[in-house]
Amino acid sequence: MMDSAEFRKRGKEMVDYIADYLEEIEKRQVYPGVNPGYLRPMIPASAPEDPETFEDVMKDVERVIMPGVTHWHSPYFFAYFPTANSYPALLADMLCGAIGCIGFSWTSSPACTELETVMLDWLAKMIHLPKEFLAGDDGDGGGVIQGTASEACLMVMLAARTKVIQQLQIKHPELSKGEIMDKLVAYSSDQAHSSVERAGLIAAVKMRTIPSDEKFAARGPALRTALEEDKAAGLIPFFFCATLGTTPSCAFDNLLELGPICKEENIWLHIDAAYAGCAFVCPEFRHFMKGVEFANSFNFNPHKWLLVNFDCSTLWVKERTDLTEAFKLNPVYLQHNHQDSGLITDYRHWQIPLGRRFRSLKLWFVFRLYGVKGLQEFIRKGSNELNEALLENINQTKKIHIVPCKLRDKFVLRFVICARTTESHHVQFAWKHIKELAVELLNGGYQTQIRN
Repeated sequence: MMDSAEFRKRGKEMVDYIADYLEEIEKRQVYPGVNPGYLRPMIPASAPEDPETFEDVMKDVERVIMPGVTHWHSPYFFAYFPTANSYPALLADMLCGAIGCIGFSWTSSPACTELETVMLDWLAKMIHLPKEFLAGDDGDGGGVIQGTASEACLMVMLAARTKVIQQLQIKHPELSKGEIMDKLVAYSSDQAHSSVERAGLIAAVKMRTIPSDEKFAARGPALRTALEEDKAAGLIPFFFCATLGTTPSCAFDNLLELGPICKEENIWLHIDAAYAGCAFVCPEFRHFMKGVEFANSFNFNPHKWLLVNFDCSTLWVKERTDLTEAFKLNPVYLQHNHQDSGLITDYRHWQIPLGRRFRSLKLWFVFRLYGVKGLQEFIRKGSNELNEALLENINQTKKIHIVPCKLRDKFVLRFVICARTTESHHVQFAWKHIKELAVELLNGGYQTQIRN
C-alpha cells in the first residue's frame, strides 16, 4: 500500500513524467496505429490478487496506454478542436483531487461553491458579458461550471421548457402539460452543433433547423419565416440556440437580427460560443458578440482555448431562478441551516448530476498565474514585442521585405503582393521563410514562457 512517504516520491516522479511527456510529445505518433480491441490481450483478464509495484504500473503506461493515445496536445494534432492545457491548470487539478470534495451544496464545501461563483464573475468581466449575467453580491444572474457545452445546452433548454409551460398554464389553465409539450418547438441554425439536436431529443420537444446564409450564419429573416410557419400550424416556439463559432466553419450567427426577434416572440435565446468564446478575452474579437444583451444564457468552453484543461464549460444565465426553479429538490439529507439566508448558491440545482468537483480551482490558478494580459497573448499567439522581433529578423535576413502597421494597439505585420511579376511560388517561398523565422524565434524561449 502507498503511504505518504512513497506518495511524495512517486508524485515527484509523476510530475517529471508528465513534464517529459509534454515537452517531448511531438516525438510521439500523433494518431495511434492500433486496431479495435488491441488493449484486452495486453493485460490480464482479472485484477491482481496481490499488490504490484509502481514501477511495473508505469512501465505498462508506456507499453499499454501510450500506443493507444491520440495526442491532442501534439503540435501535429489538427483535428476536432483545440483542447487547453497548462501547468497551472494541471497543478490545480491535482489539488482538486486531493481535496476531493463533492460540492453539491454550499455546506458540503463552502470554498468550492463560493470560489466558483466569483471565478465565473471574473471570467464574465474578462469577456465583457452584460452585468445582468453576473452574480455579484445581490445579482439575479450568475455562472456555473458544466462538464461540456452539451450539458449547458440541455440544462437551459429544459429550463426554458419549464418556464414556458408554467407561463402558458397560467394563461390557459385548461391546457395540460402534455398538450403544451406536444406543441413546443426549438430552433437552431443548420450549422449548429449536433448536441443542440440531442438536447431536443432528451427534452422531448420538436426541433427545427433554419437555413444559414452564404457565410454559414443564421439570420433574422430565416428565423422569422420558420416562426410564422410553425405558429400558423399551431406550434409554440420557445427556444433558439445561436452559435458563435460553428464547428464546421467557425461562422457567427447574427445576434443583432436574431435577438430582437426572440425578445419579441418571448423565445429563450441561448448563445453557444463553445468554440470561439475564449477569443472574447481580446477586445478586437468582441464585435462578434454584438447583440449578446438579448440572450437569456451564454456558454463557452475555457477547456478549448483558455489554458484550462478538460473539463470546464462555463454557463451564465440572466435569471438564476430559471434554473433553480426548474430543477430544485430539497430532500431532508441535503438541507442545511443556511439555505434560506439569501447568500447561498447550491449548484446541485444548476446541473444534471448531484456531485461536482472543485473545478474552479483551475480557473483561479490560471487567471492568477497568467493574468488577463497573458491570456490575451496566448489567444493572439504572441505579443506586440514578439511580432516586432519577427519583423526585425525578417528584414535583417533580406530575403523578403515587409513593413508593419498599427491597428489600434496591435502591432501587425503587413504582407502585400506588389510586383507585376509575382507568382505563386514567390508567395510560397515567402510564407515558408516567415514560418521558419517564427519557429526559430519561438524556440528561443518565448513559447516556453507562454506554456509555463
